[in-house]
Amino acid sequence: MTWFDAILLGLIQGLTEFLPISSSAHLRIFGELFGNADPGAAFTAITQIGTETAVLIVFWKDIVRILSRWWRSLPFIPAATRLPNSDPDARMGWMIIVGSLPIGILGLLLQDWIDTTFRNLWITVTMLALFGVLLGLADRFSPQVRTLEKMSWRDAILYGLAQALALIPGVSRSGGTITMGRALGYTREAAARYSFLLAMPAVFASGLYKVYKVFSGGDHVDVGPTILATVIAFAVAWAVILWFLKLVSTKSYMPFVWYRIGLAIVVAILLLAGALTAVSTAVV
Repeated sequence: MTWFDAILLGLIQGLTEFLPISSSAHLRIFGELFGNADPGAAFTAITQIGTETAVLIVFWKDIVRILSRWWRSLPFIPAATRLPNSDPDARMGWMIIVGSLPIGILGLLLQDWIDTTFRNLWITVTMLALFGVLLGLADRFSPQVRTLEKMSWRDAILYGLAQALALIPGVSRSGGTITMGRALGYTREAAARYSFLLAMPAVFASGLYKVYKVFSGGDHVDVGPTILATVIAFAVAWAVILWFLKLVSTKSYMPFVWYRIGLAIVVAILLLAGALTAVSTAVV
């Protein structure tokens, strides 16, 4: 990977990670178009550390409040100072933990598929179009009445299962969770906010695990360009998060729906024309 490739892919990662259009699909597609190879699952996971660091900064006050109140609700805290589990922030802490379990478990069980089979571009095309349609239907026909304070354990698990689908490039982590949130009747802003918070444990765990595998020899990335791409992804993602939260408070998700469908059509044409190869050529 060249330094130019790293700059380009870092920009793409930062721009697409929190929009419901699949950052992993964009890295897979543009990595091959401009870098002559799929940058690989390890590169994707590590650069996502940069984007999630942006979430950490933007939501810092919320995260500290949730963590501190969750900690104060644990059984070993003295009863006199212990918070009830019904406390909204303590409850949100548990919701994030429960919602993170599906992607953690499936990520380990399906690791070989994630690195190879799931990166087939025909699968990506199908997921881009399918989940674009599902997002459009959920956003068009579901009510906007529920806030995060009304989240149930069932909803947390369903959110988690939707996030786990993002192990397949083209689904989109934010797209899957936002679609589920809208289908459950959450407001656009609530669905997006929980999507950001829910992603943090899984993305940091996945990224740090890939860093460990790189240094232990299990995976390969070009270290310098990957670090540069991660830093760029962080800076761009910070701006995208602030813009996206303002956007969804007043607008629908339909522009992203049409973008996903259009991208799926373009990639299908490129595959049929031989400009893209369906099977991943990532360096491992």
